[in-house]
Amino acid sequence: MATMRAFRCDDLFRFNNVNLDPLTETYGLSFYVQYLAHWPECFQVVETPNGHIMGYIMGKIEGQGDQWHGHVTALSVAPQYRRLNLAAKLMNALEVISEKKQAFFVDLFVRVSNKVAVDMYKRLGYTVYRRVLEYYSGDPDEDAFDMRKALPRDKHKKSIIPLSHPVRPEDLE
Repeated sequence: MATMRAFRCDDLFRFNNVNLDPLTETYGLSFYVQYLAHWPECFQVVETPNGHIMGYIMGKIEGQGDQWHGHVTALSVAPQYRRLNLAAKLMNALEVISEKKQAFFVDLFVRVSNKVAVDMYKRLGYTVYRRVLEYYSGDPDEDAFDMRKALPRDKHKKSIIPLSHPVRPEDLE
């Protein structure tokens, strides 16, 4: 049985099994600490009864006006714990927090080539809002989909009306 709880500082030394996935973006220690300090309610972990980390979500609430939204910075589940609906539970937790904070939508960026993740987000109600050219560094650089899910505050679902043209990372608000 898995337990979801708030991410703690000592988890930074225990979640390598999750971050070893090549599609998971990893960051420096100070980046994780910044999220933990600024948006602790948006940083959740799922663990086994013996304390083994199965997955986590790291997010934030940001923007202004009708662009006030929840953002998924990282979501990852260790390979041996996939297909247990953990990613959906973590996403739901961030959506609930975002709704409580009066956000209009939740967004995330995902590699265009990560079909498994794109399909999962679509099943969770996310749509492609726009394509961001060369968002991910690499050889070659890779485009991202900016995917969004409208929350109840966005009654007319304006936040998810797709853009008809791609944008560059420097054009992101």
